[in-house]
Amino acid sequence: MRVVIAEDSVLLRAGVERLLADEGIETVAAVGDGPGLLTALDEHRPDLAIVDVRMPPTFRDEGLRAALEARKRFPGTSVLVLSQYVEEHYAIELIGSGAAGVGYLLKERVADVADFVDAVQRVADGGTSIDPEVISQLLGRRRNPLDALTPRELEVLGLMAEGRSNTAIARGLVVSDGAVEKHIGNIFAKLNLEPTSDEHRRVRAVLTYLSHS
Repeated sequence: MRVVIAEDSVLLRAGVERLLADEGIETVAAVGDGPGLLTALDEHRPDLAIVDVRMPPTFRDEGLRAALEARKRFPGTSVLVLSQYVEEHYAIELIGSGAAGVGYLLKERVADVADFVDAVQRVADGGTSIDPEVISQLLGRRRNPLDALTPRELEVLGLMAEGRSNTAIARGLVVSDGAVEKHIGNIFAKLNLEPTSDEHRRVRAVLTYLSHS
């Protein structure tokens, strides 16, 4: 696996690079700002970008903006975001850019080497890894809402969580696109997801699935 790291803290950047090297993962570039990330991705086309949310010059959301831009410029780029705190808006925006190959972890998770490496591998392979604390704050702690779904609806929601489109879900389940749309409508209703944009409700449904499955 080949990785690009975007982190302004030299110490943390070196630490992550060493940790990955110990697991046989190659860091092809390590940069300290958003423009550097985009340049490195264009040059190396890695399997994964590990990105800090807050980087120079304002230390607000430069890293996340660069990550979102990277996913537009280089479709299929897997991104694992590291953040010091739970940034709810940022988490939703990142996941909303496409559920496949995205992760959002608190930096404290890096200390748990096994969990961190597992997240790196999962996101690089096109999966999703969302920090439990992020999910907790986004959704709150409550009874399992997935109990209201039928087995088929759960299956559809699981495929949504993998980042598959409606057409891909229909093809995989050997049903019509209309049947998938009906299942998704039922999922939204049963999870009490208020009508806003379908994309936003899709993100919330996936977050619910990840936090309770």
